[in-house]
Amino acid sequence: MLHPSYTDLMKAVNGDVEGDTPVVNSRYSIVLATAKRARQIIGGEMPLVNGDGRKPLSIAVDELNSGQIKIMPEEESQEAQD
Repeated sequence: MLHPSYTDLMKAVNGDVEGDTPVVNSRYSIVLATAKRARQIIGGEMPLVNGDGRKPLSIAVDELNSGQIKIMPEEESQEAQD
């Protein structure tokens, strides 16, 4: 079982959101965000939390849960890429 749960992760991500629209509406968004961050860690980026030999996906979940990484809404993500 994944600790923290998906609902706990969604609450952590949406906790700092201004306005009524949450950033994350589904488990799929959580999975995409953590998988992307895990690939970055595999690619050589330093973890933002203590890794202690854990797998990259576990580290990415901990980073998301602790607020070290943020999920941006698609509109802001597109603007940042342009």
